[in-house]
Amino acid sequence: MPNTVLIGAQWGDEGKGKIIDVLTKQADIVVRFQGGNNAGHTVKVDDEKYVLHLIPSGILHEGMRCVIGNGVVVNPLALMEEVDGVESRGIQTQGRLFVSDRAHMVVPYHGAIDAARELRLSEGEKIGTTKRGIGPSYSDKVSRVGLRMGDILDPDFAEMLSVRIDEANQVLVALGGEALDKDQIVKDYIAVAERVAPYIVDTVSLLNESLKAGDSMLFEGAQGTLLDIDFGTYPFVTSSNTTAGGACAGTGIPPHAVDQVVGVIKAYTTRVGEGPFMTELHDEIGELLGREGHEFGATTGRPRRCGWFDAVVGRYSAAINGVDYWAMTKLDVLDKVETIKICTGYICDGVAYDTVPANTRILSRCEPVYEEMPGWMQSTKDVTRFEDLPEAAQAYVNRLCELTGVPLGILSVGPARSSTLRIAL
Repeated sequence: MPNTVLIGAQWGDEGKGKIIDVLTKQADIVVRFQGGNNAGHTVKVDDEKYVLHLIPSGILHEGMRCVIGNGVVVNPLALMEEVDGVESRGIQTQGRLFVSDRAHMVVPYHGAIDAARELRLSEGEKIGTTKRGIGPSYSDKVSRVGLRMGDILDPDFAEMLSVRIDEANQVLVALGGEALDKDQIVKDYIAVAERVAPYIVDTVSLLNESLKAGDSMLFEGAQGTLLDIDFGTYPFVTSSNTTAGGACAGTGIPPHAVDQVVGVIKAYTTRVGEGPFMTELHDEIGELLGREGHEFGATTGRPRRCGWFDAVVGRYSAAINGVDYWAMTKLDVLDKVETIKICTGYICDGVAYDTVPANTRILSRCEPVYEEMPGWMQSTKDVTRFEDLPEAAQAYVNRLCELTGVPLGILSVGPARSSTLRIAL
């Protein structure tokens, strides 16, 4: 398989975990390049369900090497809890999982600061953060005061951590919170350091040497394009670059090593957390999508907001990421919808938009422009070939590809590995 970057093309939760799982068998290495344990990938293998937050989904394939790149922020306690979880189910990680020594570390004070800042915001200003400390960890990285995973290997790690806790406690108290127990944090992190140390390596050298050896790589992102720190619906975004460009910055591989970009996109749209959502439904159709699609966050368990497919978002994501193919998921969720709407543009204060405005205040006032298509009103869950889908379902998928300007590569009609139609790739 060509070296492939796989990204979410909406607000995350598009089903990236399943698509990564489907493509992994053709790769030699799977690499996570951004985000932290604020995101989750759900993969269903036979009757087993796995929810992974930091470990790349490729770990479910025997012998696959998995890398957590320098662009990820890593909570070592959460990582080892996840390692214990997969190993308890018979999946070996030693010698297969590698963590960048340049990846920044998430420490409990990051989560405490995250929560304290969110608490101080008024209702309309809240970001909807998971309070896992991801934003404050990235802030420390940019401020050049963060701790990196490689620091765990330093003999002075305990002292370095103590200094940072003292500084963070001052910030916490200033925000109206309570200072954390420094001694307990240091004790916990010294203990986990012994366990996580064998996984920490120079992944930049590892990946570039693998490229020279001709290994095929699959780069997986978390969240989605509309949550990108630069290109998303700012400030209601995450704190990293979730787009395809983040794959190089978050791993240390050169841009020319990327051969193709696959965008994962739902046949409708969902969003978790706060912020504008132009096609959101507050009626029985929205409830049906949530119910049929099991729309609950893999990490937080929060119900997702549901709405019609937004082709404006699709076009915008395709342009930013250079998407070569769509991996479209959850077509089957629309099986019981009689008339389906597609957003083709926005109107705000009499002005028409065919792309996503940068100004969130404008975006939040945008009204969607819809076209309608007939539903198919029959199950697609047992279909194994695109040609065997109901004609109305085929027409709907083809129309989404036409409106977004991207051909179909994969179509998913259910959560299982077997419910995946390969069109290209």
